Amino acid sequence: MKKNSGLIAQYSPFRWGRAIVTILSLTLTIAIMVWTAIAQAQQRQKIPRIGYLSTRDPASESPRSQAVRIGLRDLGYIEEQNISIEYRYSEGNRERFSALAAELARLKVDVIVVAGGDPAVQAAMDATKTIPIVMSGGGADPVNAGFVKSLARPGGNVTGITLLVIELGGKRLELLKETVPQIRRVAAFYESSNPTGVNEVKQVLPAAARRLRVTIRPWEIRTAEEFRSVFAAQTKDRPDALYVSTGALMNTNQKRIVNFAVKSRLPSIYGRREYVDNGGLMYYGADLADSYRRVAYYIDKILKGAKPADLPIEQPTKFELIINLKTAKQIGLSILPNVLARADRVIR
Repeated sequence: MKKNSGLIAQYSPFRWGRAIVTILSLTLTIAIMVWTAIAQAQQRQKIPRIGYLSTRDPASESPRSQAVRIGLRDLGYIEEQNISIEYRYSEGNRERFSALAAELARLKVDVIVVAGGDPAVQAAMDATKTIPIVMSGGGADPVNAGFVKSLARPGGNVTGITLLVIELGGKRLELLKETVPQIRRVAAFYESSNPTGVNEVKQVLPAAARRLRVTIRPWEIRTAEEFRSVFAAQTKDRPDALYVSTGALMNTNQKRIVNFAVKSRLPSIYGRREYVDNGGLMYYGADLADSYRRVAYYIDKILKGAKPADLPIEQPTKFELIINLKTAKQIGLSILPNVLARADRVIR
């Protein structure tokens, strides 16, 4: 009887209940661990994706994209770790803007960064009305271009920075005149299909030229093949200096332009810093590295929930004059001391 009582006690409902509870608890713990692992894996897979639409080729775009990546890194975003970037390059071909922008929209990226001027911004706007678009500063005033309602409150899916590229055209011409006081005739290269460049060369520069008693000779360029004929025409026309407007085609062929200017011993000024880094004589404009790093600020804000409509568009606060003294010596030009003293950077 005692033996049977022991068996009954050993297999009592109370003990069976405890065993069942233990099993259920262990099962639940394992399930939570599995679901946590799955959730963490899914979270790792769903890192934010940035679409990067460039009007240039990878080589000439590198300084700008690198500055954006540095800005992202400063904010804690490491490419291929907690953020990914889909790069698309038009390589100076304006006709590819729309297709590349549409491709990024189909990928459903979280943000599209437009590394280019007005036509590229417009292509991105045509491709999506919902994906946030961040401008990197190329082109004209975004309000006048119709991209946003105002700089303070953009009101749509577009925000970012503006570099005042056109507005500084007169100042560049003035600096060129200060550097080479004897110039009278200035050739101005521009891309005929770029409204920003057309306005700069046809409207902004002539107004400044009259004040400086300089004549502007516009030279439109439509395709990369036309550079050769334009260069040949310059050899015959013999201007005193060269002004180069910005644009996808111009920026992609910047080394060709710089090499021509040096070979022709033409004093030259540019609207992009990269030209001077590649051997051009002078650059004046926004501190591009500082401005491009600010693109990361907009990406961060948007990924954290901010709406482009509420993010004010920034204008540059830092400007720089860069002079390539090595190039000056190559073309036989002596830079006046008062001009050199104003330079923020001198390449020797």
